[in-house]
Amino acid sequence: MSGCWRVLPAFPNGKLRRGFCCRADDQPVYTVRHNKKKVVVVGSGWAGLGAAHHLCKQDFDVTVLEGGYEFGSKNKSLSPDDFGIRGFWYPYRNIFNLVDEIGVKPFTSWTKSAQYSEEGLVVKYPIFQDVPQLPTPFGTLFNTQFVRLPLIDQLTSIPLMAAVIDFDNTDASWRKYDPITARELLKRFGCSERLYQDVFDPLLQVGLFAPAEQCSAAATLGMLYYFVLANQKHFDLVWCRGTVREQIFQPWIESLKTQGCRFLEGRKVTDVALNEETGCITEVVCGKESFKADALILAVGISTLQEIIQNSAALCTREEFLKIMKLNSTDLLTVKVELDRKVNLPNASNVSSGFEGSCAWTFFDLSMIYDEYKESTTTVIQADFYHANDLLPLKDEKIVEKTMSWLSKCIKDFENATVIDKEIGRFPKSLTHFFPGSYKYMMRGSTSFPNLYMAGDWITNRHGSWSQEKSYVTGLEAANRIIDYLEEGTFAKILPVQEDEPHIQSLRSLNRNLNDIIEQLPWSNYFLQ
Repeated sequence: MSGCWRVLPAFPNGKLRRGFCCRADDQPVYTVRHNKKKVVVVGSGWAGLGAAHHLCKQDFDVTVLEGGYEFGSKNKSLSPDDFGIRGFWYPYRNIFNLVDEIGVKPFTSWTKSAQYSEEGLVVKYPIFQDVPQLPTPFGTLFNTQFVRLPLIDQLTSIPLMAAVIDFDNTDASWRKYDPITARELLKRFGCSERLYQDVFDPLLQVGLFAPAEQCSAAATLGMLYYFVLANQKHFDLVWCRGTVREQIFQPWIESLKTQGCRFLEGRKVTDVALNEETGCITEVVCGKESFKADALILAVGISTLQEIIQNSAALCTREEFLKIMKLNSTDLLTVKVELDRKVNLPNASNVSSGFEGSCAWTFFDLSMIYDEYKESTTTVIQADFYHANDLLPLKDEKIVEKTMSWLSKCIKDFENATVIDKEIGRFPKSLTHFFPGSYKYMMRGSTSFPNLYMAGDWITNRHGSWSQEKSYVTGLEAANRIIDYLEEGTFAKILPVQEDEPHIQSLRSLNRNLNDIIEQLPWSNYFLQ
């Protein structure tokens, strides 16, 4: 295996830990024993299924306890990846490899998108692969069509590149920028008021699920760089031609079942059993049931994990898990309406904001995205409202009324359409909130329990990806840690994010050298960073 191996402190059972890098070419292969080791995975989203996928291939006895029970019995098999509509961006290299491996073709072609406000159309985003390729940030800036934003406001985004270069996804850079709000960051680097209101704040609300004044600057820089600034093509995206569960998860799960993986729905984890001598977890407890485990992966969202911690006598004794109780999640509201006529939308996916001082939201023409609606004479629209705390208590009729009113301000043709069917989804505390100061409470992939590992889009790692891709990558990383701990199987090959463009590499190298010099000065730590 390429990369460095190092001996880490021994586990309580006396076994030595091996440090490893996830970029693998020539990988060590451990001997597989006939008596299969048991691995329990809690959660069936991208992270949980990703871990189960690789562990099954390594001939482990894998049981997946499906999450989603916090949303009620009707939704007991939901995972965090089932609610809302999320695109699949150009840099999702590992996910695109996965769908090829399992033999499904779930995606649309690359699509254009747009951004709206109460005043109408604000921004048009092209397919960036089809336009002239320019070095970052100029490719994104000059190939995007800003309908209402003057050039002078657009240019105020360029100084932010100084922070982008300084933020290199290391622990030090996260600790430096995490206490700052995204709004304060943009203010410090000279962002104009119009650029902030029309572009940055809406994008942050749909990317980080909260207003800019409630978002960590570190998360903002990480997310913007991965999706927008690393390369202009990174903002290109495709959509699933149906729900993620139908198009990807169901065939994926069926494939895993053929490899011997067990899926148990609606199992609410209440505790874990601990071997006091080794410090290892031996069983996962679900009420009156228990499941033996040689290793355990918790691949759930923050609110689910908090509920597990509150019920668990073992987990609540560890500081790393108690810190999780300080983290927050945000609410999501989904509104799906069928209209009595065809409404022509210029783009299938759209971002909107600025209505009645409410949150940013996205709306999608499912008649253009989902196969099942393409021949319909009606129009099916889904709107997803993020940070929707103030909308969740409203009655369904009021929510539909607001949605149609706001859609009509974006695209006039909605004024003549009548809703003939509706479907409302309320998902409280379902999305990760990267609030300022949250980094110090986030968990790493390994824990103080030698055989307990974490996975999910909120887990701290150094891969550099976000959203579904990060969830899937952390699942593979958790699988690799189990292989390292149990000394069986071959490590999963995880594709790294695309390298920085040459000029960014040079500027980051120069910036690191300057920071190293500054740190040598006697007063470098005197002032508040």
